[in-house]
Amino acid sequence: MAEPLLEVRNLTTRFDTDRGPVRAVDDVSFRVDEGSTLALVGESGSGKSVTALSILRLVVAPGTIESGRVTYRGVDLLALPEREMRKVRGAGISIVFQEPMTALNPVYRVGSQIAEAIRLHESVSRREAKRRAVEMLQLVGVPSAADRAEAFAHELSGGLRQRALIAMALACRPGLLIADEPTTALDASVQAQVLELLGKLQSELGMGILFITHDLGIVAEFAREVAVMYAGQIVESGSVKDLFRHPLHPYTRALLGSIPPIGSSLLPDRPRRLPTIDGVVPDLAKLDPGCRFAERCAVRRSAPEAHPLCSSEPELRPFAGERRVRCHYAEPPS
Repeated sequence: MAEPLLEVRNLTTRFDTDRGPVRAVDDVSFRVDEGSTLALVGESGSGKSVTALSILRLVVAPGTIESGRVTYRGVDLLALPEREMRKVRGAGISIVFQEPMTALNPVYRVGSQIAEAIRLHESVSRREAKRRAVEMLQLVGVPSAADRAEAFAHELSGGLRQRALIAMALACRPGLLIADEPTTALDASVQAQVLELLGKLQSELGMGILFITHDLGIVAEFAREVAVMYAGQIVESGSVKDLFRHPLHPYTRALLGSIPPIGSSLLPDRPRRLPTIDGVVPDLAKLDPGCRFAERCAVRRSAPEAHPLCSSEPELRPFAGERRVRCHYAEPPS
């Protein structure tokens, strides 16, 4: 098997709080190959964004990367001096955040911010950097790119701001793009445009994408591989096709079951409750021994005495070829 573009092994990131240590990312492992897309899925608070920040070593106090290994094209990022790591950010690995209004500086023009990102990593003149900034805006489909380059973030629509943020992330042609919920704040039509744009740019630039989302509908459309996170851990991973056809972990099944069916009605004359997952995510500062999903697992809740192994924490184990699952009672496809 070819060397992965990005490989994360046993990554653990801890936050020291007044209530004790909280491992927001706990023994997480996955890989992203050249030109492929891995979706990292889970509800809010599962550790997806902290994983992304850990990869780029952007976790700040009271957080710290406790252990693990993160390699990009064979180089261990966690062992790099900070000066070398700054060269990786933007040029090797770039990130697109969920809300561009907080990621773009409101007092600088959009084009200037993209040009600055270029000059940070390449020895080019201001004029050349500005020209390339306009070129990047054109690449991501911003109309009248030269004029929009002179605009401030608040003067652009949400869709155009997100495109500008993508242009800035791709300005130095990174090998890996981390897209952290990049379409959540957008309406459905703009969301579809951004996803189509990312797919087009991936084909043109050959980059790998780590796509972070809570939306399994996007995963089905956009990704090839998927890793499901819950309470800081990967609980299931494999191909998107296999996971949708036969989810192995109860949490994955619950996520898929909570998607509103096509044609379902929520009109007042025909009320229908959206499917939900009962219970809450466990308190990571006061974890009980055993499976972290046990208290919310519908299978175990119906007959807890029939599932004694749930009181011991399961490992993420190989299952049915390339798949992995963190469940004592996972069943193979029939």
